[in-house]
Amino acid sequence: MGVITKASTKKQEIIDITKEIKDIVSESSIKQGFCLVYTPHATCAVIINENYDPNVTQDILKSLNNLVPEGKWLHDKVDNNGAAHIKAAILGPSEIIPIINGKLALGQWQNCMLADFDGPKQRNIFVEIK
Repeated sequence: MGVITKASTKKQEIIDITKEIKDIVSESSIKQGFCLVYTPHATCAVIINENYDPNVTQDILKSLNNLVPEGKWLHDKVDNNGAAHIKAAILGPSEIIPIINGKLALGQWQNCMLADFDGPKQRNIFVEIK
């Protein structure tokens, strides 16, 4: 298993982790299989989407903020991050990417990213290859 550690610098941020995942896959001996990418944080998600145009990630954050506004959730009474938990639950903590001929089978415009909704914080991402 590989571990990627990233530090978000904003309250909400989408961070590309594709290169680090590719490096872990490359270092493995797996030519055909699957790559599980998982974050163990309740206010983060792992997503696959376009990162060539940075407007896509900004649009994702804007859409989620419109769908789940800050400051109106019961959990806010505990640590003021109810919206972050809901956004992370909608997107999910993991993705599975096929490995074909020793490489991630991502589409031309697809990258794998960590979405942090409760930063800035240091975050871990686990990468398991089978």
